Parts: sequence; structure tokens; C-alpha cells
Amino acid sequence: MSEPSIRTVAVIGGGPVGAALATYLVRAGRRVVMFQRGKRPPILVGESLVPAIIPFLRKLGVEQEVEAYSTRKPGATFTFGGDTPRRSFRFAEVRGCETKYAYNVPRAEFDATLLRKAVASGVELVQAGAILEKAPAPDGVRLSEATLAAGSLDAQPDFIVDATGRTRLLARFLGIPAVSGPRRDTALHAHMQGVPLVLEGNVHSDRIERGWAWRIPLPGRTSVGLVVPAEHLEKFGKSAEEQFDTLLKSDPVTGLWAGSATRITPVVKYNNYQLRSTRGVGPNWATVGDAFGFVDPVFSSGLLIGLQGAEALADAIVAGTPRALRRYERQVLRTLAIWQRVVDYYYDGRLFTLFQVGEYVRQTLLGKLTNRHMETHLPRIFTGEATTSRYNSGLLDFMIEHAISGNDPSQFEVR
Repeated sequence: MSEPSIRTVAVIGGGPVGAALATYLVRAGRRVVMFQRGKRPPILVGESLVPAIIPFLRKLGVEQEVEAYSTRKPGATFTFGGDTPRRSFRFAEVRGCETKYAYNVPRAEFDATLLRKAVASGVELVQAGAILEKAPAPDGVRLSEATLAAGSLDAQPDFIVDATGRTRLLARFLGIPAVSGPRRDTALHAHMQGVPLVLEGNVHSDRIERGWAWRIPLPGRTSVGLVVPAEHLEKFGKSAEEQFDTLLKSDPVTGLWAGSATRITPVVKYNNYQLRSTRGVGPNWATVGDAFGFVDPVFSSGLLIGLQGAEALADAIVAGTPRALRRYERQVLRTLAIWQRVVDYYYDGRLFTLFQVGEYVRQTLLGKLTNRHMETHLPRIFTGEATTSRYNSGLLDFMIEHAISGNDPSQFEVR
């Protein structure tokens, strides 16, 4: 058997996606040195998981530990304000869904769990950032001598992976173009106590006057986020805390429940949503997770896309061929594009208009004949189990295009 072409891998970034990738690679007999710089923000976006993540937790051997400190998530609730009815979905009722639950996770504990698993598996963790340099080969990168020394590397690694999240270290370094989604939103995020919920455990998405808000129940607290067009925030104050507190209590929808709630953390502000690199691999490097692309927090798809990418990239690195790496790149680009379309259908109101039309059609003879098929394929897009299926995503696109039948989606539109 020939020697593998990639034996040593440097992973930059110690978040859950980088840790999962590193674990897979070590299990496959590769040496992995992971560089992690300093402290992370006190709270992070990505606390609500989807059912399709659970098999990855099992593969990594961490589900029981994650369950112990998390809130079990049975489904999702969407509210729209005014006379528009709210919608709730329970994973247990999704026909054909392999996993009937998910978790809402405190990210500090979750990230630490996956990092510990990586180290226990044999990943060499370096508590320092990595500095990139241009390599002599076209489009190649290498680590600086100081970075090599910090990681006890005698020579350049065979491969470098950027798992730095929305920092996008490698894409910025190489000037890789990015594609932005249609939204230009800012997210304000904090933890609160005393936040009422419609259904215990469910992640809640509330359409507000401009944008939308999330409520994610966690043990002893609720994660609250406001995803709002950046220009809309300016009228609510200068600091992130002032904007968050004022908007939360003054909006007609969140104001109904925010009065009884107390913020218990600082407010974290994120700006670079809906940003996808046009490339994710090079001759000796790749990007993974949010460093490759991030679509939107509304359907909690970020960690799923990242963990799917980590597994696919590990397979490509083990294969060690340009063809395998290009296949990984195509897979991620396609996944990001599909999720972007689903997110766009949410924002322009067509997604929930389709659900509303479906309730009417279900009472007709045609609806009764096709209902089982629709209930098997469409909901599994939102559990994450079938989002990248060509048939399922194609069915959603077809139904959005042809089944709304002139119904006005504006009652569900997120401005």
C-alpha cells in the first residue's frame, strides 16, 4: 500500500467544526496540529441544533455528554404578529424523519466537549494563533516559522485547513471573492431570564417590525437574538446594549414578552451574515464551516453545514487527490446555495404561504392523494436530513414556483 500523500494537517481554529475534522483525521491515522487563539466571545450564535446533527454527535461519541447540559429541542415555533397565525412543528411528527429530536446547547460547553474529544483522540492542541504566508507554489500557503515552532513542527504541514469561522482567515489572506446573500442584517445576541415561551423546548422565531427575533431555551436561561437590517438599528441607540434593550421592549411583537425578562449577559453584535466564498480549496489548503460560508441563523443550519463539511473534507484529505478536494468544494457550494434558497423563501414570505396553501389543499381529493408524499419529503428539509437531496430540494422549488397559486405572501414576509 502506498504512503498517503497528506500525512500532517494543520487546522487553524478550535471550534466544533475544526475539532470534528481533526478528530476524523486522527482516527484515519493523520497527524493533526490544531491552532486556537485566545478567548472566544462569551456567547456564540449556533446554540440551536437540528435533528440531522445528532448522528454526527454519535459518530464523535459525545451525544450523552451534550445531552447532560443541554435542553432537549422537540421542534420549532414561528410567530408573525397581528392576526397572522403562528406555526409550530414537532420533529416527532415529521414522516420519515430518522431523528425525532435535537438539542439547544450552551455553546461554551458544547465547543469544549468537541475540543476535548479531539485532544483525547490525539490531536495536538496549540494555544496560539497561526500566521499564514504565501507559498512559492501558485495559490499555495504555508505557516510562518514562528507558527511552526509553536506547534513543534519540524517542517511545513502537508495540508492547512481554515476553521476560523466568520474570521475567514485564509479567504481574506488570499483575497478569495465572496458572494453575499440579499440581506444586510446585523444580529444582536444576549442571554436573558424570565422569557416566556409558547412551547417548552422549542426554538422560537418571531417576525418583528423589521427583521426577526429568536428565543432559544437553554438550561436556566433563554438565548435571545434580534436579526435586523443594520440601518434600522441606528434609531435605537449607539451601543449594542442600548440598541438591544430599547428595540426589544419597543417592538410590538417582542414587547409583549420582553417586559418580564431580564438580560444577564453583555450583548454580542455580529455583522457579516449571508457570506459565501466562491472557492474552498487550493493546492495545499481548504476552508470548512463558516470559514467557507454562512447562510443565516433562521433555520439553525450553520453547525449542520459545518459538521457535514468536516466529515466530507476529512474523506477528501484522506483520499489526498485534487479530484477529491474539488468534489468536497462542489458539495459545500451546492449545500450553501440550497440553504440560501430556503432562507430566501422564508424572508420573502413564500415558504409559509406554501404551508398555508397546503392546509387548504390537504382537504381536497388531490391533497389527500399527495399528502403522505409531501409530508415525507418537504418537512425533512428543515430537520436537515434531506436538505441536500436533489429530489427534496427540487420538490420545494417546484412547489414554491407553482403551488402558491396567486396567494399573497406579504402576510408572512420578513421586512
